[in-house]
Amino acid sequence: MDKAGKTVALETLKGVFGESGAVVVTHYTGLTVAEMTKLRGMLRKDGAQLKVVKNRLAKIALDGKGGDAAQALFQGPVAIAYSPDPVAAAKAADEFAKENDKLVIIGALMGEEVLDANGVESLAKLPSLDQLRGKLVGLLQAPATKVAGVVQAPAGQLARVVSAYGSKDAA
Repeated sequence: MDKAGKTVALETLKGVFGESGAVVVTHYTGLTVAEMTKLRGMLRKDGAQLKVVKNRLAKIALDGKGGDAAQALFQGPVAIAYSPDPVAAAKAADEFAKENDKLVIIGALMGEEVLDANGVESLAKLPSLDQLRGKLVGLLQAPATKVAGVVQAPAGQLARVVSAYGSKDAA
């Protein structure tokens, strides 16, 4: 890679580390092109991306973020999965790693925080941002539905009483 290419790659990595909710660091030794394509598809479906990185450039792009623990993640053949949603990349990578033992999750970076493989697995179990939004909308709509039911209940009871008197008089 020439100097201009390294500069572009370095700036891209700085953007990834700065803007991503979580960056999952993996070793991908032994994965075929088809398996990598499948992994990329799973990540893309969740709004995440996969990028094979040069360790030296990644360490420079970190610029001291996460300290020595973050630097230690970048050894061997490394690919990073990242997304703005902290859970999406972890969830897709963890799901694929369970299906295919050739993908090994090393850890993750969340801002200044460094997670180990168990931390990534715990992160993957959390609901995604879209799921949380759905739950929040459901919680906001529930009181309105209950209020409408309470307001309509007396009118329904009154209608049943009138109907009962009407059927009693008819009998």
